[in-house]
Amino acid sequence: MVYIRAEVEVRPTEDEFKVRQALKNVIEFDTIRSIEVRKGYRVLIAESRNINALAKIYELARRQRILDTLRNVLMKRAREGAIVIKLNKQAAYQGVLSLVDTDDESQLGAITITIVSDKLDEIIDWLAPRTSRGRPIWEREAPRDA
Repeated sequence: MVYIRAEVEVRPTEDEFKVRQALKNVIEFDTIRSIEVRKGYRVLIAESRNINALAKIYELARRQRILDTLRNVLMKRAREGAIVIKLNKQAAYQGVLSLVDTDDESQLGAITITIVSDKLDEIIDWLAPRTSRGRPIWEREAPRDA
């Protein structure tokens, strides 16, 4: 079983439609909701229980040739059945996968993606396989029942 959750803040100066589009550019989700956390500030929460929700990240990592970077981040952030990564919101709006360490590295805040599964190693191997000279040594199918 896999559970994927993406959270992103919508600040008062931002267009919620554009923030939603940034999410859509990097993840497919089953549900999305908007919650007001304080006056003028909202949080979008997108959720999925399908590994294919990560297919856009899979494609972007290959197109941008950042498999090694993505693999390193995923391996470093894997803890007790979950991985948490952060993406630059403005880059995501442009359809670019840009990993950040903290929300501060993304001027308008980051998109936080949490992946929970008992098959994290398989998910990492699918999303970002080991490479040789920048090319995947193997390609795997998305894990079933991840």
